[in-house]
Amino acid sequence: MKLIGKMLLYIAIALLLAIVACYFLVQTRWGATQVGKWVSSNTDYHLAFDAADHRFSSPSHLLLTNVKFGRKDQPATLEAKRVDIGFSSRQFTDPLHADTILLQDGTLNLSPATAPLPLKADRLLLSDMAFNSPATGWDLSAQRVTGGITPWEPIAGNVMGSKAQIQFSAGSMTLNGVPVSNVLIQGSIDNSDVTLSTIGADMARGSLTGTARRTADGGWIVDSLRLNDIRLQSDKSLTEFFAPLTTLPSLQIGRLEVTDARLQGPDWAVTDLDLSARSLTLTKGDWQSEDGRLSMNASEFIFGSLHLFDPIFNAEFSPQGMALRQFTSRWEGGMVRTSGNWLRDGKALVLDDTALAGLEYTLPTNWKQLWMEQLPGWLNSVTLKRFSASRNLVIDIDPAFPWQITALDGYGANLQLARDRQWGVWGGSAKLNAAAATFNRVDVRRPSLALAADRSTVNISELSAFTGQGLLEGTATVSQGPERQVNVNLNGRGIPLGILQQWGWPALPLSGGGNIQLTATGRVNAEAPLKPTVNGELKAIDVMKQQLTQTMRNGEIVQ
Repeated sequence: MKLIGKMLLYIAIALLLAIVACYFLVQTRWGATQVGKWVSSNTDYHLAFDAADHRFSSPSHLLLTNVKFGRKDQPATLEAKRVDIGFSSRQFTDPLHADTILLQDGTLNLSPATAPLPLKADRLLLSDMAFNSPATGWDLSAQRVTGGITPWEPIAGNVMGSKAQIQFSAGSMTLNGVPVSNVLIQGSIDNSDVTLSTIGADMARGSLTGTARRTADGGWIVDSLRLNDIRLQSDKSLTEFFAPLTTLPSLQIGRLEVTDARLQGPDWAVTDLDLSARSLTLTKGDWQSEDGRLSMNASEFIFGSLHLFDPIFNAEFSPQGMALRQFTSRWEGGMVRTSGNWLRDGKALVLDDTALAGLEYTLPTNWKQLWMEQLPGWLNSVTLKRFSASRNLVIDIDPAFPWQITALDGYGANLQLARDRQWGVWGGSAKLNAAAATFNRVDVRRPSLALAADRSTVNISELSAFTGQGLLEGTATVSQGPERQVNVNLNGRGIPLGILQQWGWPALPLSGGGNIQLTATGRVNAEAPLKPTVNGELKAIDVMKQQLTQTMRNGEIVQ
């Protein structure tokens, strides 16, 4: 029995010596290399570290230095100068579940492909770490990160785990290409729901604060968000800038405040923007609201060729549509003012009162093409219940037929300017007059036009102007059918007889002043020239009582 006891004692001493030897060997570079090789050879992960340090003054902690860890054939998930693992009695039943894991001075790369990880901890702590989250739709990169996750239990497809409290601060961070600094985030994770109870950051020389929640379907609920003094420059167009919002299942805005912001892109800019939004939900390019509001004002807004000064926009939202309470702006040297409603049923924009005053506006060179283009799907029709114009200058620099109208005044009622997503004059009445005008280098004075339109015809009941020492008067009708049949009756008394040549009629053998009577028809079709469709008759008499009658067929004089 004494022999057996001695043998057991020797075995225990040998085991103890082996354990002690392993304890000290692991804390050497050679021992750390062997442990790393064993993990890399016997698991799906690769591990390397320079040394392990354990001190009896802190027996529940193991410190690893210069650690690299990750899945095989993948970039390293973790690179850290120091990893402090805190153990507890739980290791006896769950060896890979630590009390704390502290990562210091390194880089942590997390993605859905990373999870699940073999380790778990009651607390995962980061100290002065870099953090990257590729392939998650967030495009997140952060530096000087300090914080933690409690508890940390990564599962397949979710490195953060299914339920946890989170708190992080970062010196700098880039999210979807937008850089921010001095970031603070606090919140919780509950399966697919994420609650951010505190969001704070310095952004684009300004600040951002707020609270938000992400729902299980990937949508976001922004309870409150405030942006102050933002100065942001982007290389994206305005559509691309807001494109990430359209990819979300939904974005519910409880309260959004923007103060003194300046934003700029390649073909757009807004300065001194103040914005307030309430109770508005955006869903894949559409919106819903029970009692929402949106107010905006700015010093300047630029979008392509559109340049507004001091625009003010106030609107209220409901399930029926949007009530535009106010839109005013200085534009092209003058002022624009309107109010009205956009109705979801029928996608109709009905403006109660629209006024244009003091504009000096040059039409875009492609305005005719823009006039023929279809409106976006959300805008089926446009109606002006009341319209007024005062002291406007309108110019078209088309070299084929330039024109200019000076001091243009007018008013209209129930003007329907778009129907079935197509611009036109589809209904209502209008009266326009001006101090002077030039049409293809022909000067006229006091031009005047009165029209009334319905679904079948645009009827011009008055068309007049003084030119030279005489007066031009006429009437016209334009059909609303696809061929746009036009009928014109024009009378001139004491006018220069060469005037019609400047407007497309062949030169007359008569000269000087005289009288004319013209009746003509044609088809104004955007896809075909006008001249070959013109048929008409012209009668002219000059001051010497010489008379002339010409007949035009298909754009050519036949007699």
